[in-house]
Amino acid sequence: MARESSRDPSPDLPPYFNLSPDAALSALGAPVSTRDLAQIADRAGKGRDELAARGMDAAGHKTLRQFSTWEICRYLIPVAQGHFRRVLKANPTLPQGRSETEGGAKWFSLDEVLRLRAFFAAEGSKAKDYLPYRPAGLPAKMVAVANFKGGVGKTSTCAHLAMSAALDGYRVLVIDLDAQGSMTSIFGGKVADEWQTAFPLIAGHYARHLQAENRARADRGDTPHPLDATLTEALKITPDQIIQKTHWPNIDLIGSQLNLYWAEFQIPVWRMQARGWKLWDALSDTLADSGILDRYDLIFLDTPPALGYLTINGLAAADILLVPLGASFLEFDSTGRFFDMLHSTFASIEEGENIAARALGRPELAFEWDAVRTVITRYDGSQQAELAAFMQAYMGRAMAPQRQEFTALIGQAGEQVNGIYEADYRDFNRDTYIRGRETFDATWAEFKKLLYGIWRRDDLARDKAAAE
Repeated sequence: MARESSRDPSPDLPPYFNLSPDAALSALGAPVSTRDLAQIADRAGKGRDELAARGMDAAGHKTLRQFSTWEICRYLIPVAQGHFRRVLKANPTLPQGRSETEGGAKWFSLDEVLRLRAFFAAEGSKAKDYLPYRPAGLPAKMVAVANFKGGVGKTSTCAHLAMSAALDGYRVLVIDLDAQGSMTSIFGGKVADEWQTAFPLIAGHYARHLQAENRARADRGDTPHPLDATLTEALKITPDQIIQKTHWPNIDLIGSQLNLYWAEFQIPVWRMQARGWKLWDALSDTLADSGILDRYDLIFLDTPPALGYLTINGLAAADILLVPLGASFLEFDSTGRFFDMLHSTFASIEEGENIAARALGRPELAFEWDAVRTVITRYDGSQQAELAAFMQAYMGRAMAPQRQEFTALIGQAGEQVNGIYEADYRDFNRDTYIRGRETFDATWAEFKKLLYGIWRRDDLARDKAAAE
């Protein structure tokens, strides 16, 4: 007996009752081939490019908006607006800003804001910290933002912390280790292939290991390991060649694109060919040896949502590990398993290395981070307060007390492929803008306290070592 081709829907029934197989078939479409996958990818790529273009100028470049006197005095240089105007009038060599209308508000570029902040730090009240704390002579702090569960706000948190640090006057480098390249898009990066990503830094580290091993082999009269074209090319590339300027005057970028994922397959091959290669040190060694750690204050590493070789490089290089998660059972459960996997991975590396170290009388390997914190993101206090408190009780000091709320400002800025600090407050209700900023300002404040404590501890340890 043939099925009915259509049925009358009933408003009293759930939407999944009385469905018509024939109607469902007519809406189904043909089976999907590999060629169809390429077409889907192409359409998605064109849509992505159109969305990304919303944040760009006519020449296809991202530009950072201007900052008003109100915004500067409220968020960047804490002085009364009247005093701010009087200082500018008394010092005509300082940036004076631009008005969009006759007698209207003055607007300044971030470069100009940073110059003004330096002036207030030198000439203004000594009771205010116009410039952020940064002990001289210590290297940059590297911050990895990681979780192997996607959709937890990892890239958004990393990007906004980088922007917060830049607004505060720090020199920032962002390294995108995720082949999806979302962080690269946020900062308007252009990456043609894997040679403009972190890949050649890791490949060059391996190539230099092979060169050192070959020198030892030559001393023993053994045949050297060959360096293929990839490794030979990687030796020619320095971090400076792949670091891009961004539309932020004090944020630089090492970008990413899909071909970076190839590293996840190539790194284990190299490790099998040279068991003595310390792959987890590839990124940190390269950045340290090239002087990059002396040129920046903070380096943020956005890692893939998986505990692969790129993530291991980022985590091993990091001084601070931040783990974003939502206030839900599934994300709490997943994050706990992430920490369990972190422990297993790094404990296994330590155990493998230290067997040989003990046999040879060498110092043992021990991974250590200045601080590790989980951060609750996309928080809804009306629905998640109890679960967040429960998570805090179990995580203790490992969980930051600040809850990063999701607001209308965050959603609207994201539609324009911008961070909230790049959004012009005139596009919003003033109160909406203020509330939207508060959650990320509070996240930055918690992170900044963490950073200050770490730098102060390092500074005191250095003074103690010098005195001994």
